[in-house]
Amino acid sequence: MHRVGIIPFEIKDDAIALLFVTSQTRGRWILPKGLAKPGETHIETCHRECLEEAGVTGVVLKDFPMTVTIGKKTDRGIQDVPVTYYPLLVQEQLDDWLEKDRRQRHWALIEDAPKVAHREDYLAVIQQFSALRPFITEAATPHKS
Repeated sequence: MHRVGIIPFEIKDDAIALLFVTSQTRGRWILPKGLAKPGETHIETCHRECLEEAGVTGVVLKDFPMTVTIGKKTDRGIQDVPVTYYPLLVQEQLDDWLEKDRRQRHWALIEDAPKVAHREDYLAVIQQFSALRPFITEAATPHKS
């Protein structure tokens, strides 16, 4: 079933860092994602999942959706599921959040992100983000605090 994901990022000078969290089942570095609740928009899902899984809040850049397939562990083995990711400019990182006891966080410079992301699942979305970097940076600039 289709999921909605977030690419949490920060910009400092010319550097961009992405925030990864550990998956609950396999402990690999992933980007937050989840199922939309009934009646919930993609943007609302982004805000909820980012807060629950990564303990961050920010601005979703809704003009840059990126859909890829990600391997998800199920009772039938690894299944490919489509995930639409949206960049989220992180404005606040909380010390306490809902899944703090089940997940770790790790910031990685975008150039190092392919080495952090587990498996090739996340390479396509990281490459898309990198290709859109000038446009994402321009859209994020007015929201930087």
